[in-house]
Amino acid sequence: MKKGEIYEGIIQKVDFPNKGCIYIEDQKVTVKNGIPGQKIRFIINKKRSGRVEGRLLEVLEKSPLETREPVCSIFPACGGCMYQTMAYEDQLNMKEQQVRELLGQALADSNGDYQWDGIYGSPTEFAYRNKMEFSFGDEYKDGPLSLGLHKKGSTYDVLTARDCKLVHGDMTKILTCVLEYCRTQKLPYYKKMQHIGYLRHLLLRRGVTTGEILVHIITTSQEEHDFTLLKDQLLELPLDGGIVGIMHIINDSLSDVVRSDETKILYGQDYFYENLLGLKFKISTFSFFQPNTLAAEVLYSIVRDYIGDTKDMEVFDLYSGTGTIAQLAAPVAKEVIGVEIVEEAVEAARENAALNGLDNCRFIAGDVLKVLDEVPEKPDVIILDPPRDGIHPKALPKILAYNVDRIIYISCKATSLARDLLAFLQAGYRVEKACCVDQFCSTVHIETVVRLQRKHT
Repeated sequence: MKKGEIYEGIIQKVDFPNKGCIYIEDQKVTVKNGIPGQKIRFIINKKRSGRVEGRLLEVLEKSPLETREPVCSIFPACGGCMYQTMAYEDQLNMKEQQVRELLGQALADSNGDYQWDGIYGSPTEFAYRNKMEFSFGDEYKDGPLSLGLHKKGSTYDVLTARDCKLVHGDMTKILTCVLEYCRTQKLPYYKKMQHIGYLRHLLLRRGVTTGEILVHIITTSQEEHDFTLLKDQLLELPLDGGIVGIMHIINDSLSDVVRSDETKILYGQDYFYENLLGLKFKISTFSFFQPNTLAAEVLYSIVRDYIGDTKDMEVFDLYSGTGTIAQLAAPVAKEVIGVEIVEEAVEAARENAALNGLDNCRFIAGDVLKVLDEVPEKPDVIILDPPRDGIHPKALPKILAYNVDRIIYISCKATSLARDLLAFLQAGYRVEKACCVDQFCSTVHIETVVRLQRKHT
């Protein structure tokens, strides 16, 4: 096989997260963005260390697993939810198989049997996201202004998401209103390569249980514009929920991330409330909160069960976000200490603990790597919920040095989890039980929860 050659083949299986496996004359080729059973045409674009990768050109025949019609107008060009044509049960089966295979490889030599508790689906398959970032751009060069999600495999072309089914209909109404306004006003979008332009993103957050909505229009400072008319139009929209805050965020960062150099409140407040497992959470613009509230309730119920009895115990919640897990563990613990690098999330966690009447939660803003050197308390139980890349290699030895009997690891990227597990196994832990929770229906992502126990205990 040579780079640039074009082949056809059938995807035999899909490895986590979306790596389709095709065999051409006993040579394995990895092609992303496919579904098991599809016959595809692809081009060889990478060859290194015996591995061959291809790029999908065309789906020639649908998979037998594709039993449903697309639910939105921009599928399959949009890379947001690749598996929407598969029955949800088949999605769950595929994701469970992917994670079990990764764990099996990681634990093959030193762990022995462990209890597999299966995969738990989301209570709602669509309209589940409580947060969405949409980008301004165009669908093709010099085309009309678009607002939505990037084309699959592209960092530039943006497809207008007028009927995205991952979000509540309130969000698509707001998106349509903002897009029509910006087109009427002839506002230019920000071009990432030239670093010129005005419109960057539309960030929406909506409480699933409260219906409270935050709207954020994110622009550069290269122009000045009065958004009063847009504010009035948004507030007149017939929504199921209600807008509680509209913000104009200035972001002059060269990187394509949503952040704030300056935030102007055009209406209301910069936070909303959400309820989860009997607790109330105040969530601000950049606070981390699980994007699928109802599936998060499933996830945290399992985590609470895996934690077990913490009576009179010191619990460390590392990578604690807005302190959701810490507050669920607090009622039956001596104290919970949460560590989170995002200061805004820590402030929110402190407010939320006070809101819920919990006085035995303490939240520290800082990098886990550094904070662990400064905290005098010693944990009895550790909860880990790191970002996608997993635990920093230099933080792992510090976590292991506590020699706690029980560790709960929540992972949003199973490959990072499988890598980190090796360090725990070498330090004398074994995986006692594990499961998956699907918070991201129709997408390639899955949450995994593992309970680790020291072998001598």
